Parts: sequence; C-alpha cells; structure tokens
Amino acid sequence: MELPKFILGDNTDHPNAIYVIHTEFPRFIINLEDDDVEWFEEFDEHDQKEIEAEAENLIQSATDFYDREVSRYDD
Repeated sequence: MELPKFILGDNTDHPNAIYVIHTEFPRFIINLEDDDVEWFEEFDEHDQKEIEAEAENLIQSATDFYDREVSRYDD
C-alpha cells in the first residue's frame, strides 16, 4: 500500500487536538492545537542537526496540508 505523505487524525479523548501525521522520513505527528511534535525516528548527532534545519519546512508543509484539506471541505 502506498501511503499519502500526510494524513489527518483526530481522537475523541483530545477533542481540541488536530493531528497531522507525516508518513515519510523523518516520520512525525504534529498536534496543530499546540504545535507539539512527536518524532517516530531516532536521530544520531549528525541527523539531529539536519533535522533541526529541515524541521521548520516540514512543519510548515504539514500546516499547509491541513489548510488545503480544510479548504476543500468548505467548497
């Protein structure tokens, strides 16, 4: 199965949370309610520096994905 790059998620135990799951490396989930990010990968020191540099772009892409998806419900 080929997964999309981003997936929206929610959970009734956290009714205000909006989750975006990034399925490609580096995999993560972000809660757009508070911008809390949970990485599914373990990074060594070299990777950590690279991820820090790319994290802002990845998080912005996740937010853009959410905005695009929500706008499609409004149509």
